[in-house]
Amino acid sequence: MRALVMAVAVLALLAVPAQAQMGGGKRGHQGDDTKAANKKPKVDDKAYQEALKRIPDSKEKYDPWAVTKAPDADKSSKNRR
Repeated sequence: MRALVMAVAVLALLAVPAQAQMGGGKRGHQGDDTKAANKKPKVDDKAYQEALKRIPDSKEKYDPWAVTKAPDADKSSKNRR
């Protein structure tokens, strides 16, 4: 009897994550969330586009590997090309 109870408990614990992944915990108030979610991305997108316009253009090209190169590496690589 103890083994049966343990087996049922293990199966129940294994089924909970599978149900969560499949969307088994749906609630009845999803319609309200979708209306608000449709309006919010438009506002966020507009704010994002305006923020992009405020970023100044860089005057020099950014080199993320500059700290790993020797100071003479740029000069010698340009001469080889």
